[in-house]
Amino acid sequence: MCGIVGYVGHEKAVDVLIGGLQRLEYRGYDSAGIAVLNQGGMHLARSVGKVRQLADLVYRDWDAQFIAAARVGIAHTRWATHGPPIERNAHPQVDGAGRIAMVHNGIIENYKALQQRLQAGGHVFKSDTDSEVLAHLIGEYYTDGNDLLRAVCAALGQVEGTYGIAVLACDQPDRLVVARRGSPIVLGLGHDETIVASDASAIVAHTDQVIYLNDDDVAVVGADGVEMRNIHNVPVSREVSRIDWDAKAAEKDGFDHFMLKEIFEQPEALRNTIRGRLDQRQATAIISGLALSPREMADIQRVVLMGCGTSLHAAMVGEYFFEDLADLPADVEQAAEFRYRNPIIQSRDLAIAISQSGETADTLAAVREAKHKGALVAGVCNVVGSTIARETGLGVYLHAGPEIGVASTKAFTSQLLVLFMMALKFGRCRRLSREVGLGLCDEIEKIPELVRKVIDHNDLIAEVAAAYSQAEDFFYIGRGYLYPAALEGALKLKEISYIHAEGYHAAELKHGPIALLQENVPVMALLCDVPGKEKTVGNVEECKARRAPVVAIVTEGDEAAAEYADHAIPVPRTSKYLAPLVSVVAMQIFAYHVARLRGCEIDQPRNLAKSVTVE
Repeated sequence: MCGIVGYVGHEKAVDVLIGGLQRLEYRGYDSAGIAVLNQGGMHLARSVGKVRQLADLVYRDWDAQFIAAARVGIAHTRWATHGPPIERNAHPQVDGAGRIAMVHNGIIENYKALQQRLQAGGHVFKSDTDSEVLAHLIGEYYTDGNDLLRAVCAALGQVEGTYGIAVLACDQPDRLVVARRGSPIVLGLGHDETIVASDASAIVAHTDQVIYLNDDDVAVVGADGVEMRNIHNVPVSREVSRIDWDAKAAEKDGFDHFMLKEIFEQPEALRNTIRGRLDQRQATAIISGLALSPREMADIQRVVLMGCGTSLHAAMVGEYFFEDLADLPADVEQAAEFRYRNPIIQSRDLAIAISQSGETADTLAAVREAKHKGALVAGVCNVVGSTIARETGLGVYLHAGPEIGVASTKAFTSQLLVLFMMALKFGRCRRLSREVGLGLCDEIEKIPELVRKVIDHNDLIAEVAAAYSQAEDFFYIGRGYLYPAALEGALKLKEISYIHAEGYHAAELKHGPIALLQENVPVMALLCDVPGKEKTVGNVEECKARRAPVVAIVTEGDEAAAEYADHAIPVPRTSKYLAPLVSVVAMQIFAYHVARLRGCEIDQPRNLAKSVTVE
């Protein structure tokens, strides 16, 4: 869950590395560090805090001529796993002789045993990290001073766990060695330069030509290209892919925060998600990435939806989609639990793994378990070339564009729309009539404009948020399709404002949680004019009887529903299927303004990272 950048080329390595870290800071931001080589010497700097602290340190304290001349280096921005965020635990970590520096993303599960073995041989450790153990282990095998590749392969052969690493050695100043198992590494191929990163956003400013490493790949990286091997030092080949977005897409573009920009981008993101995927003539969706014939789709007997966090909430909505539109039994699995509870999977099951990054460690493990048990597995991902996309081989890209804010917004709404279109496709291959299919296609086409109308209420929602910005507890309630939306709304609020927020099925409120309601515990009630509204209104009455303030998401024009609330936020009328989508956009805006008024770090909330690549 950290950001890795490496560089070999003709540009100033320090500038490239610092710039790359700034683009990757959403992946980890409790500390940062850099190591560069020049004329056989290594300069290393580490600091606690954001990348700007590291940049200030380097450009202030390092010799300007050294900075101008250095052409090789590695850098890292950290999200702590082992050891607190203090300077000695920041990366790069170095070996005992100080000849090798390494940046690492992942967890070395057997680091204690390795550490004890190395300590018995005289190694002294200076950090609390598992990563330093791997750096020392590489140094232990680096005996002849000229074969860094062999040393890295030998060390990784002793390792249990996950890693994405980039390694440099003082006496090999024209190359890096990189490797991955479970943590992403991508190589950017430029003109007389190669950029290494854990995410393409650090590469796209330099080149759109990339190689995604597979598990157990090792590469020797030079300015003139890369040499691909596996962990056994056997040559392998990997195809070159193209990044399908430009660097400007990962900039704030005048917005105060990436999250607000990405909320406002949702109409266009949803248009991109829809583009080319509706067949009005057949009243269905075009899901070419599944590569299944109608007969094969009709043969599927169950859908299993897997995800974590926001993607889990998308899966919960997807369960309703598949059961209501396709008459398919659907189960939702928390991906982190999937492989540990020995799930019952059959050959006619379709397992759908949902992950914005396509790198979520728990979801990737669930993919592998489902494949091992014989299911057909598909991915729903936003990042082209991501591990889940490559390992499933089937699925759908969101095409929502890069999402930099840690709290997911446009990826979530695009996930809902993709799952809706998938359910429509399966439904039309089964019992869903053409007439109903046409109506659903029309509704899908209207969604971007409906979301724009929600965004047009930004100022109104900001005023409502101001009335609740000092709350310390918040309940969110909904029924049916709006129950997962309530969970997602609560998650957004707690992620970026640090308010304790809980989402509940509205019927569950009186089975315990209602005991916590009082005049300083507001409730967000999802009262869209869809089936279940009247029952939820009754639950709102129960809340008001306990003097809890109520904010309601209501359908535009539904004044009767609005009267039950202290404050009402209108959203456009939709069917029950897409009510969660427009409601969630309103709750994203609400959470944003609450966090802004509280002075919180909205794009980089404490303790969180964008892509969870460790278990």
